[in-house]
Amino acid sequence: MKFSEQWLRGWVNPQVSRDELVARLSMAGLEVDSVTPAAGQFSGIVVGEILATEQHPDADKLRVCQVTNGQETFQVVCGAPNARPGIKVPFAMIGAELSGDFKIKKAKLRGVESFGMLCSAAELEISEENDGLLELAADAPVGENIRTYLSLDDASIEIGLTPNRGDCLSIAGLARDVSALYDTPVTRPVVPAVAPAHDEVRPVEVSAPAACPRYLGRVIRNVDLSKPTPLWMVERLRRSDVRSIDAAVDITNYVMLELGQPMHAFDLAEINGGIRVRMAEEGEKLVLLDGQEVALRADTLVIADHTRALAIAGVMGGEHSGVNTEKTRDLFLESAFFEPISVAGKARSYGLHTDASHRYERGVDSQLAREAIERATQLLLDIVGGEAGPVVEAVSEQHLPQVAPVTLRAERITQMLGMEMDPAQVEQLLNALELTTTRDGEGQWTVTVPSHRFDISLEVDLIEELARLYGYNNLPVRYPQARLAPQGKPETRGDLPTLRRLLVARGYQEAITYSFIDPKLFELFSPGVEPLLLANPISNDMAAMRASLWPGLVKALQHNLNRQQDRVRLFESGLRFVGQLGDLQQQPMIAGVITGSRLPEGWANGRDGVDFFDVKADVEALLGYSGALSDFTFSAGKHPALHPGQTAAIERDGKLVGYLGAIHPELAKALGLDRPVFLFELVLGDVVEGRLPKFSELSKFPETRRDLALIAGRDVASSAVLELIRDNAGEWLTDLRLFDVYQGKGIDPDRKSLAVGLTWQHPSRTLNDDEVNTTLQNILTSLEQRLNTTLRK
Repeated sequence: MKFSEQWLRGWVNPQVSRDELVARLSMAGLEVDSVTPAAGQFSGIVVGEILATEQHPDADKLRVCQVTNGQETFQVVCGAPNARPGIKVPFAMIGAELSGDFKIKKAKLRGVESFGMLCSAAELEISEENDGLLELAADAPVGENIRTYLSLDDASIEIGLTPNRGDCLSIAGLARDVSALYDTPVTRPVVPAVAPAHDEVRPVEVSAPAACPRYLGRVIRNVDLSKPTPLWMVERLRRSDVRSIDAAVDITNYVMLELGQPMHAFDLAEINGGIRVRMAEEGEKLVLLDGQEVALRADTLVIADHTRALAIAGVMGGEHSGVNTEKTRDLFLESAFFEPISVAGKARSYGLHTDASHRYERGVDSQLAREAIERATQLLLDIVGGEAGPVVEAVSEQHLPQVAPVTLRAERITQMLGMEMDPAQVEQLLNALELTTTRDGEGQWTVTVPSHRFDISLEVDLIEELARLYGYNNLPVRYPQARLAPQGKPETRGDLPTLRRLLVARGYQEAITYSFIDPKLFELFSPGVEPLLLANPISNDMAAMRASLWPGLVKALQHNLNRQQDRVRLFESGLRFVGQLGDLQQQPMIAGVITGSRLPEGWANGRDGVDFFDVKADVEALLGYSGALSDFTFSAGKHPALHPGQTAAIERDGKLVGYLGAIHPELAKALGLDRPVFLFELVLGDVVEGRLPKFSELSKFPETRRDLALIAGRDVASSAVLELIRDNAGEWLTDLRLFDVYQGKGIDPDRKSLAVGLTWQHPSRTLNDDEVNTTLQNILTSLEQRLNTTLRK
């Protein structure tokens, strides 16, 4: 919200400086983003009138003007294309100073003397328009200081409002808050009802009362839109960052800024029959005021006549029914209340954002429409003339917002603010906001909330108002006190920060990506799975909740690869979302992605790229952190995002807890990845759940080791071999290690060689060869019988 300081002070004028006012507004929750002077620093510029012009004798683009300041006439050479007799313009006389220490002196331009300068809006730093002189109103007093005439000792103040403070998107709303902050009365313009000058009306029919509970319209005949908007209004609009268009549009914008009620003026001649407020027909076409043609959806509320749609309700009018200064003679003035939910998101869904939609989405006073239409009518009659007809109103009382009284307790104020407030002060602060208070004898109030404060419905809302008006900086400092009993930490459960540090130590960097992703990317990683779609996404490519952390990590990987980062290792911890509303699982996960060389670039490091076993080692480090690595098993798995021959499913006690592997070639091609990329993703709860270590007394007797070279089928998993060996190796087996896998020359193509080392150690004596050999024989017999695995000869 941007507004003129002078305009606000015309409503309420506390005797404080601009800096103090700005600081107080920010401390009251109306954060001031910027303060911009209405014009540059200059002096000595007055209203001048061009009496005569003639062509410069030696320059085609220059004119020699005779300019008066009301007392004398001066010769001024000017190159502006609109310099002509009879207009009034800013005249910088000799001695005047402009921004940048530029001082006006007597000059000679191409041989002709010039005694001053005629100024454009850009030269006064009023706006960026530099295509000609700034033309003033015909009744501008010649010789008056331009700063005084245009009220340029002003500033545009921009406030960044939170979405709940839609009531402050107007001068009236801001004035209420300033009045309450400084206990200063508000001078509100008197808005009398305009007496009808004729009986013409257009009937109004509302077929969607839940979306539009109130609609008012009025016919105004015989307006003269060739008349310009008064300079005072143009300046107030400009300082509020609204461009002047024509008197009808300017007046509706002015009322919107002044009172907070968006309005629209239709060309009456373009309305066929009456007004119908209805839902759009699916695919119905409408050309908007900006020239864009849109196909309307059935959930869009429109303002229509008896043959076609005229406007998207609360967003933008249509081009064909808009006001045209050359042909429009009669207006239909609209003022309505649209329910915020019915308007929310509609502008953005059509690629639009307007001042009207910005206000309607946040809420507009449901009782303001009549005052606004009377105010706009009076301004129109004063500026462009015409005759106003009676106001036609369609209202559905049952669909209008109903505000219930709110109970406020004194003890709750003390509890939340850390201080007691005097009851009289509570009432004074709330009454200043036009909230009506009734106190009982038990230390509580019943507060009636006005229609313009649609953000207040709870007791805490009222306490927030008390805090900000009293001053957050004036509240006492209180340190929280609580009796806290120490909580035991489960020794068998790890924590996420330790896992993060472990991965960082292994060369990874942590990434944080959005939980919502492009639905197309969702389909690539989880084909056939229905995504959970957002009802109101930030953008179309952020519309689906992720079912895996991989899409975000791979996008981050692409971002780094596109910036010449060849060795990338990223991990992320966060939630994935599986299922739909009502059956939604939000599961904490930890995932990673790696690509590039195995080791950082260096004279002692090789250039080998990462492979499946690099990422497997990182995953095993994570799983082993909690001391329960042996509980996890790796087996060949299938995942639509992973390579069919390089995918491992990770299980714990028969439960699937994650996957690791190389990215699927088709997926890599679709994403434009031309290098090996490896991924892992694990259920965080299963990773951090560990096992409590137990001490075993160290044996002082020697170990006995045997190495076996085994021939197994090519498709036999080494984990199955190791598990069978462990089951038959007896209770004194202390170490089992697979140290070689070989396929190639000397081995049947359908077989492979596995080399394993077994170590035994007895706690109280030395094992003899017979015991070890007997155990080995049992192992070999079981391997041959169950896995067709034999000793290599």
